[in-house]
Formats: sequence, C-alpha cells, structure tokens
Amino acid sequence: MQTTRNYDIILFDLDGTLTDSKPGIVNSFNYALKSMGFEEQDAAALEKFVGPPLKYSFRTLCGFNDEQVAEAIRLYREYYVAKGMFENSVYPGIPELLEKLKSSGKTLAVATSKIMAHARQILEHFKLAHYFVVIAGSNPDDSRSTKGEVLRYCLDELHISRKDGVVLVGDTKYDVIGAREVGIDCIGVLYGYGTQEDLRKENATYIVETAEDVGRLILGR
Repeated sequence: MQTTRNYDIILFDLDGTLTDSKPGIVNSFNYALKSMGFEEQDAAALEKFVGPPLKYSFRTLCGFNDEQVAEAIRLYREYYVAKGMFENSVYPGIPELLEKLKSSGKTLAVATSKIMAHARQILEHFKLAHYFVVIAGSNPDDSRSTKGEVLRYCLDELHISRKDGVVLVGDTKYDVIGAREVGIDCIGVLYGYGTQEDLRKENATYIVETAEDVGRLILGR
C-alpha cells in the first residue's frame, strides 16, 4: 500500500483508534442509566454511544431533556473517573505505529471529544503521551465538544496554516465529518467502533483495516 500524499502531521482520535475504551464507556453509561432509574443495556446496544459527545448521546440517542442530560453526564463522569477510565486497553500495533511515525519525523497529536485532562491521564497511563506534541480534547463544561471544534483547537495549538499535509486517523463517521469541517483528510480504521458503510458514506479519504495499514499508507512501507 503506497501513499499518494505526504502527510507530515498526523492527528489521532482516541476511543476506538488508539485504545479500546468500550468496556469503561459502556459501564459508565450503565451506571448513569441505572442511577437514574433506567434499565441497564448490553454492550452491543450501547456501542453507538462510543464516539459522539456525551451531550449528543444522552439527548439524541436516549431522548433526555436538558436536566436529565446534565445529571446523566454528572453520573457518567462519576463512574468514569473512579473506574471506567482505565477499563481500557491499547489496540495491537499502536505503540509500534507511533514509534515508527515519530522516528520518521512526523508530528503527532491527539484530537478527542473526551475531556482533555482525562485523555492525557489515559495516554500517560499507557505510556503513549510522550509521542504527542498536543493532546486536544473537550472542556469539563462540555464546550469544545464536537469533533470539528476539537480539531480546530488542535490545529491552532499546532500553529498550522497549511492543511494539505495534515490527516486525522479515526474510526467513526464523526471523525470524517469533523475532518471535513476543518478541511483535512481522514483515514478511517475498521478495527474500532465505526462501520465501513458509515466511513464510505461520509467519504473518508482512505479506509484501512489495521494499525499496520496506517503506517504503510503514510510511510509507504
């Protein structure tokens, strides 16, 4: 697999791209639902909640009103900070991919809808934080929570003026949509939580199956 573009700056999504965080996210959602008197859901039913901002998930996917959304987010984070954050694992091939990209002179950053402090804690826990010059995420008050907003912040922190050498690596349609909003390419990965159908529908620039494929696409080897 040979790349047709020379990407110098690679932005990574976190959940479903660098780490498999579904167990902690599912448990956090179920804690919130149960605490509010709703029935717990199985992992398959809650998979759609992995990726979108929390406010969107609770309002649009659960049908909660503003008051319920605020309480659900508070409860979700209560469990997530105590336990869920580290009910998580690094995907196979990710440390090797980051090492290869970094040693090839690429600039790496993270852009996630997760709270920025939580993202840093997770990356530090898994000894991945040192690969990234910027770790961008949302604020605790849920400002800067959409993928497009986080990507704009990330690009600003990187002092990027030209976007033709920038690419986002992500696993869901929200990554592709956010990348399109800020005018950068997106590599969709199939090992995360999105579907090939959604990635194709949103016109991901490339779609690959593994972390190794990401490296081959960017580096040509």
